[in-house]
Amino acid sequence: MAETAAPSPSPARWAWRRFRRNRLGFVSLVLFVLLVGLSLLAEVISNDKPLVVRYDGQFYFPLVKAYPEKVFGGDFETETDYLDPFIKAQFAKPGNWAVYPPNPYGAHTINYFAQAPNPAPPSRANWLGTDDRGRDLLAQLIYGFRVCVLFGLALTAVGTVLGIAAGAVQGFFGGKTDLAFQRFIEVWGSMPELYLLIIFSAVLAPSLGLLLVLLSLFGWMGLSDYVRAEFLRNRQLDYVKSARALGVPNSRIIWRHILPNSMVPVVTFLPFRMSAAILALTSLDFLGLGVPPGTPSLGELLSQGKNNIDAWWISISTFGVLVVTLLLLTFMGDALRDALDPRKGEA
Repeated sequence: MAETAAPSPSPARWAWRRFRRNRLGFVSLVLFVLLVGLSLLAEVISNDKPLVVRYDGQFYFPLVKAYPEKVFGGDFETETDYLDPFIKAQFAKPGNWAVYPPNPYGAHTINYFAQAPNPAPPSRANWLGTDDRGRDLLAQLIYGFRVCVLFGLALTAVGTVLGIAAGAVQGFFGGKTDLAFQRFIEVWGSMPELYLLIIFSAVLAPSLGLLLVLLSLFGWMGLSDYVRAEFLRNRQLDYVKSARALGVPNSRIIWRHILPNSMVPVVTFLPFRMSAAILALTSLDFLGLGVPPGTPSLGELLSQGKNNIDAWWISISTFGVLVVTLLLLTFMGDALRDALDPRKGEA
């Protein structure tokens, strides 16, 4: 009896195998996912509230619920300051204890009991030092990294959807539709994006939502050119002509036939697009046109480093986080591009 041949792996599986063989790209992916996962758990890793407290035989969970100071033997009804030496002394009594996060500072925590003026250099209390407002720098980096990554993911997703839609319409219909879209893109792309951001920042209250909308209005044009080129090429192939001859609607041809075969440049473009989004947010924050005041931001920390040259720990640590993030995304993009290159066969 003849042996049955093993099924051939799908193109996606071949691409994944090629991606995994690129050790630099695969390790970069693992590290980036790990960093993003840790940043999503920022409240557990870096917070000025204990994870769990045992006081007078009862358990309390400050991360979930706010407790007044009187609950722990204080005199006021205001929310407990868990860095207060009096509160820490209460927790140190026999039978009482509290489990703090590894870094006992939050995104907005100001250490009023610091021993050195701000910005303070690295110490046992603040591992990476403090900024010029007295906030823990490590906490600012963790929360600022999360803001940058989530904003970059959102901007990349919106820009990808708009770019695919615009490029698909141009490439599939061609002719006057393509010509009209191209002229519109030329006019829209020549508008001064930075000036518009300055105007809207002066008129409207700064917010991440407003920044996402404004940057999304301009972030789709680069990707639309790649999708347009793929659609112009694929619409002339035999499988598209056969589908038209069978009376398949245009929407189904676009969605089921041409789009899956045009996704290689889109997927390859994503890591580089996310790098550009993170750089855009950091640059705008550096200029004071980005996130609302008080929001953890890598760009604001770079601005503080520029204004406090002697506080070298601010610039070096922030620049290091930004460089590592962009390098990981660049290595991932290079590995993804090689993995999806049809000219690179399986060894």
